[in-house]
Amino acid sequence: MVKVGSRFDLRTNQAPDAPETEGFEGPKETHGWVHSYETGSTVDGPGVRVMLFMSGCFLRCQYCHNPDTWHLKDGTVIELSHAIKRLRDFAPALRAMGGGLTISGGEPLVQIGFTRGLFAAAKSMGLHTALDTSGFLGHRADDDYMKNVDLVLLDIKSGDPDTYRRVTGAELAPTLRFAERLNAMGKAVWVRFVLVPGLTDAPDNIRKVADFVAPMKNVEWVEVLPFHQMGAFKWKSLGLDYKLADTPTPTQDQVQAALEIFRAAGCRAR
Repeated sequence: MVKVGSRFDLRTNQAPDAPETEGFEGPKETHGWVHSYETGSTVDGPGVRVMLFMSGCFLRCQYCHNPDTWHLKDGTVIELSHAIKRLRDFAPALRAMGGGLTISGGEPLVQIGFTRGLFAAAKSMGLHTALDTSGFLGHRADDDYMKNVDLVLLDIKSGDPDTYRRVTGAELAPTLRFAERLNAMGKAVWVRFVLVPGLTDAPDNIRKVADFVAPMKNVEWVEVLPFHQMGAFKWKSLGLDYKLADTPTPTQDQVQAALEIFRAAGCRAR
């Protein structure tokens, strides 16, 4: 059974027989691999929310604070029926507090079948639903999937393709295509941008994100998230090369400068 706890708890090798994450198509609807869940979140969508953190991710972000969510084998196997039952226990309180369910990761779209089933169940309970995603696998989320998602928390990690590749090890274009599709659908979006000194903080890089997002009427907010070192211990514990060990948290002035770039382009930023 998945333990309630912080997204910052280190969890490894919970399901050693799980399939390899690379190339996983996620057809399973009866069960999934989950890192953890939290109750009481107030920053990952409107109201008070349950946060479910799925295992599995194809990106390798330099600033990732949960590298123990990269592989399915590090998650706990959970039956979809059990996840639905637990969510139903929370549903009356979540509805009363104007909240709902946010599925994050890792990358929720790695496990497309499981998250599809859980979002559908959440909507049947009258809950608000939010998908926290990099958008890299946005092509997996067809219109049937998206009809049960009220809000997308979209991480646009950089506006410059070379910077994005350096940050994530992947290409920027799939995320931008997904963002454009969400705009065409009129799907509510909060864009998230992590400000990392010396990596993503170049004004031109920020401006490219801002100029891309500003015309999109479906984007309700751009959130500038300051880089932090809270996940550094996981990199060390997992024997991974953490390139940002000496990178400081951005100052309030640096955060404010990034916000001003977004606002100058016409974005609502906070």
